[in-house]
Amino acid sequence: MAPSRRDLQLTPVTGGSPFEIGDTEEVRLLDSYDDEDVWSKIEEGGGESGLRKIQVGITGMTCAACSNSVEGALMSVNGVFKASVALLQNRADVVFDPTLVKEEDIKEAIEDAGFEAEILAEPVTTGTKTQGTLVGQFTIGGMTCAACVNSVEGILRDLPGVKRAVVALATSLGEVEYDPNVINKDEIVTAIEDAGFEGSLVQSNQQDKLILRVEGILGELDAQVLEGILTRLNGVRSFRLDKISGELEVVFDPEVVSSRSLVDGIEGEGYGKFKLRVMSPYERLTSKDTGEASNMFRRFISSLVLSIPLFFIQVICPHIALFDALLVWRCGPFMMGDWLKWALVSVIQFVIGKKFYVAAWRALRNGSTNMDVLVALGTSASYFYSVGALLYGAVTGFWSPTYFDASAMLITFVLLGKYLESLAKGKTSEAMKKLVQLTPATAILLTEGKGGKLVGEREIDALLILPGDTLKVHPGAKIPADGVVVWGSSYVNESMVTGESVPVSKEVDSPVIGGTINMHGALHMKATKVGSDAVLSQIISLVETAQMSKAPIQKFADYVASIFVPVVITLALFTLIGWSIGGAVGAYPDEWLPKNGTHFVFSLMFSISVVVIACPCALGLATPTAVMVATGVGATNGVLIKGGDALEKAHKVKYVIFDKTGTLTQGKATVTTAKVFSEMDRGEFLTLVASAEVRLIFFLSFLD
Repeated sequence: MAPSRRDLQLTPVTGGSPFEIGDTEEVRLLDSYDDEDVWSKIEEGGGESGLRKIQVGITGMTCAACSNSVEGALMSVNGVFKASVALLQNRADVVFDPTLVKEEDIKEAIEDAGFEAEILAEPVTTGTKTQGTLVGQFTIGGMTCAACVNSVEGILRDLPGVKRAVVALATSLGEVEYDPNVINKDEIVTAIEDAGFEGSLVQSNQQDKLILRVEGILGELDAQVLEGILTRLNGVRSFRLDKISGELEVVFDPEVVSSRSLVDGIEGEGYGKFKLRVMSPYERLTSKDTGEASNMFRRFISSLVLSIPLFFIQVICPHIALFDALLVWRCGPFMMGDWLKWALVSVIQFVIGKKFYVAAWRALRNGSTNMDVLVALGTSASYFYSVGALLYGAVTGFWSPTYFDASAMLITFVLLGKYLESLAKGKTSEAMKKLVQLTPATAILLTEGKGGKLVGEREIDALLILPGDTLKVHPGAKIPADGVVVWGSSYVNESMVTGESVPVSKEVDSPVIGGTINMHGALHMKATKVGSDAVLSQIISLVETAQMSKAPIQKFADYVASIFVPVVITLALFTLIGWSIGGAVGAYPDEWLPKNGTHFVFSLMFSISVVVIACPCALGLATPTAVMVATGVGATNGVLIKGGDALEKAHKVKYVIFDKTGTLTQGKATVTTAKVFSEMDRGEFLTLVASAEVRLIFFLSFLD
């Protein structure tokens, strides 16, 4: 009996990286090869008689038309069972029968198509199951500066089974490449949380997780019904339901159930009560960014509301007789003004500012220092000195000035900076959201009956499209996935990918790209590449990689930030000691001291100022934010930047050469100026032109 497609594994013969079809892609049989023929070959194969896979590096591809040309040339070679061309990676994955075709034949086919080719990997053949590395994206909350980034990266890289770990401060994301046979996603999340940060999985290339928005949960009973349905469904490994937000997270076995079958099963078992919508991981990140900004804004407003009375008590009220009399009224060992300031600042310091203490403790526990350490140290010095001054005055009767207002104002201003920082983080990812929105939210799936006849159609979520699905695309709609036209003819605007403004004619067997716009006639297409294999997904992946990459200058900034806080604390101690000694030897006049103040208190204020004004956040955030904005804006305008290194060198570019005029134009005529060469009024002339245009459009629509 032939093995199932999900059981097929390909392992290296000599070297090379493991390749597992169950994890990365499914072998599809094209044109003259049928399933029985190929699967019998695989069953009999092994060693030199089995299927092989090679990776071929291709030079000279500039657009989707080039990749389609290469793919067509490869598929025309007898013995090639599958050819997948990645335009952005300049690479092709080719699965072939070595008894029918050789590597050199594949290379020559690409070169005959007008491109340069080079074999990148050793051929692979069927064998025992070995699972390759997976790449997962994780959100990491609680990072405040480059020191936090270095700490998290170090912890992740030290985990067994982790091959690579890159953390981006501006997006609060970490990308981890790991061996699933050694470590799993949950253990990575646990390691992040043990380090004192918030961690959760966003997505991975394992395609075994769905995040769904559920409509129809009206109460506890509905939630129990939904949980019962999920418990009974085959292939569901685990699930988590947030009853408040209606967000459902399902981990399933892709070898047992597909994502669409899972959604259909839940809706079917619920008899239409529950309506499910697949959430994009970027949608969750957007809501997370919004929630973080809202939370920081509430903290800032709360601190500001409590700091304003402090300002009035310290500055305004002493000049108003009535309020001054109330504030100097003695209540117990202290005056009423001291009680009020102590109470207000305590709330700001330990309730609103609790976040700084928690983050500082996390950093110190992991052997690093960050801005939160500076804020906690500076404000605590001001707060606890003021408390000590009050207690000392109550015992000895010698009242020194207090600086409660300094602590409160510092926390308020830092929270304002944090709020502005969270807004900046949200704005930097807007270009990525626009790229994701290029694909349509839904698609029309055509259902086939016996003999391949179409028996109906239904609307499905575009994220649930599977390879082999037949889809219908209306005129003016976006193409939902990469595929091939199987019926109809039209013109498609592919400027999103190719930069060519002139629509491209599409007939039967013509390739189409997801996210491009169908201009005229209706099309039926068969999906061939979905998910991470699609061209638009590769573009998004490239932009993500660029935003995660570190420019050389950023690596230097990260190093400086890692030693910045200890240096600042050392300078603050030198400041304290220097001004104290200066005061003791009379280096500055006593008139500089505040009323009832001492040289030590005067020196302490300078020392606290050094600590709180030194903020490494700007140092750690400036470069990654600039890289994110540049790569995002570039992608929105059709310019793909492969990383911070290329961006840093871009200032040296003197000339840019374009090979096509279509890349520089929009292909749409527009009226720039209107001049009247007669005595007719210009407004009347434009009115007549507009009337003629309306009638012409009506006439053309009538003809259609």
